[in-house]
Amino acid sequence: MAKILIVDDEERIGFLLSETLTDLGHRASHETDGQRALDLIRRNAYDLVITDLRMEPVDGMQIVREIASIDGTDVVVLTAHGSTASAVQAMRAGAIDYLQKPLDLDEMSLWVARWMEGRKLEARAEQLTADLAAVTDDDFIGRSKAVKDLRLLIARVAVTDATVLITGESGTGKELVARAIHKESKRSDKPFVATNCAALTETLLESELFGHEKGAFTGAYKQRIGRFELAEGGTLFLDEIGEISGGFQAKLLRALEQSEIVRVGSAEPVTVDVRVIAATNKRLEDEVNNGRFREDLFFRLNVFPITVPPLRDRTDDIPLLAKHFLNKLRYDTPELSRDVVAALCNYHWPGNIRELRNILERATILAGGDPITPEHLGFMPGLIARTSETTPAPPTSPDGLEQIERQMIENALRASNGNKSVAARQLKITRRVLYTKLKKYGIEG
Repeated sequence: MAKILIVDDEERIGFLLSETLTDLGHRASHETDGQRALDLIRRNAYDLVITDLRMEPVDGMQIVREIASIDGTDVVVLTAHGSTASAVQAMRAGAIDYLQKPLDLDEMSLWVARWMEGRKLEARAEQLTADLAAVTDDDFIGRSKAVKDLRLLIARVAVTDATVLITGESGTGKELVARAIHKESKRSDKPFVATNCAALTETLLESELFGHEKGAFTGAYKQRIGRFELAEGGTLFLDEIGEISGGFQAKLLRALEQSEIVRVGSAEPVTVDVRVIAATNKRLEDEVNNGRFREDLFFRLNVFPITVPPLRDRTDDIPLLAKHFLNKLRYDTPELSRDVVAALCNYHWPGNIRELRNILERATILAGGDPITPEHLGFMPGLIARTSETTPAPPTSPDGLEQIERQMIENALRASNGNKSVAARQLKITRRVLYTKLKKYGIEG
């Protein structure tokens, strides 16, 4: 609720207005002297000031001008019937609206309710506009069995309101999965609001998620609507949930169980209706066992777990992903050569899809409009067979990929004079994996 000051030299009017707004849940007070009102405004953080224009010796216009320089405080003026000119002058000085006397209390209550809703919508618009800068329009690309299984899970949970816990390595596309769930849900016409829990301290995270009242702490110049309220009716995505502190875990658990939050600096709970999807690259079971994560919060989040596979477990999708990213980069050249596709498919991708996108962007810059070669990729230099570089189409059969993989291994062994440890390092794989592949292809070295 809002902190409101009524300024009117008629004690009866100030009392009625403050009592009416207090009954509506606001923190309302009144003052009959304009100068004392100015002193209060300078010392306190008000969300709204309702002031009469005609007062002595300090009139309402001086109060309007004073508030115009205060960020986060709105002012509305009370004018006598027919004093439209004075109201216009006040609005030019910074007032957001005017109300005419004699004042109808129901009309004023409705005005304040609309003003509150407008503040929420304004805060939501600001936050969602900022979020759009981080949103990509990538679909979940892939035809592998791992992706098909993932899509099936998304479809099944999307039609429910169940809390979802998405796990997977960094860069696998956990937020993309969360957005897909929201898109297919009954909440799709409402906001999708994302927060990176690892990027904020405990105090800042509480303010970010729950919001804060004006003056709640140093720097809180105006009321802030938190992410829970911004996501009202929609989906709240809590990324890196495993990074939140033990102190905040208890507050988050209460918010999830009670469907209500309390803004920092307030004692009044606010009911919220959001679907929560959390994500982490940690094994929360281990965090629970080690005492770093509350068991009750883990069970509250882990209603429907989804694991996003790493890119190395869905190498069949790499050619499709590469083509998708190159199209987005407007890379207008022929299809990737077999050598390039083989290099991409044989790399172990510790950074997953995010690393693939970054490497392809770097490769297009290095290629400068020419066809991309294995050297442009920045890994396994000089080890890729170039026998098929002029072939425009990437391999589409497992036999083709295996033939290229075998050639790469043989090249690596020749380049390392048969030293398997060196060859494994050059190929960016472990010695154990190398020995497995040597046995698979019957290569003696």
